[in-house]
Amino acid sequence: MALSKPAARKPLHTRSIVCDGYEREDGLWDVEARMEDIKHYAFGNKFRGTVEPGEPLHEMYIRLTLNDELVVQDVEAHIDNFPYETCPHIAIDYRKLIGVKIGIGWRRAIKQRLGGKLGCTHLTELLPILATVSFQTIMPLISKRRKEKAKREEAEMPKPETEQVEAKKSRPPMLDSCHSWSSDSPNVKKHEPDFYTGD
Repeated sequence: MALSKPAARKPLHTRSIVCDGYEREDGLWDVEARMEDIKHYAFGNKFRGTVEPGEPLHEMYIRLTLNDELVVQDVEAHIDNFPYETCPHIAIDYRKLIGVKIGIGWRRAIKQRLGGKLGCTHLTELLPILATVSFQTIMPLISKRRKEKAKREEAEMPKPETEQVEAKKSRPPMLDSCHSWSSDSPNVKKHEPDFYTGD
């Protein structure tokens, strides 16, 4: 179900963000974001003159290259459309994220390296989004590979005559990360009962 029918109105501003995740042939991963802001009316800009309706005020791109541990191996940022002459100069500074791991402390690392006058507000806003895109891109395949490897290793191991001890399950990374994955939720009770903490 979509949002309810709105009151009579006219469009003024549209921000579009598109993110994509890729598996590279060299064993690394790329996650990319493109952000565009447009107005639905013409307006003046001291640097660019008149910006026409639908012409991007902001158009920015950023790519993070990651390894399997979600450590940033490379960063590329580019600014195609911008309101001030100096905007593109900051793009190279996003390489300060090389070596940072996406996970706990990611937002803090962004703020320390690129917060305020150290970065571009709009490029920086894309980085938390790219963190979740990286999880969605990488973790399903990593999990699948780990399960397949464990299955192969189990098949190759000789079966002991004594009763096997069941391996302890690892804590799901999404546990307590949102409402649906709260440790006392019906979802966890159904899909990860070993970690359920409800009644």
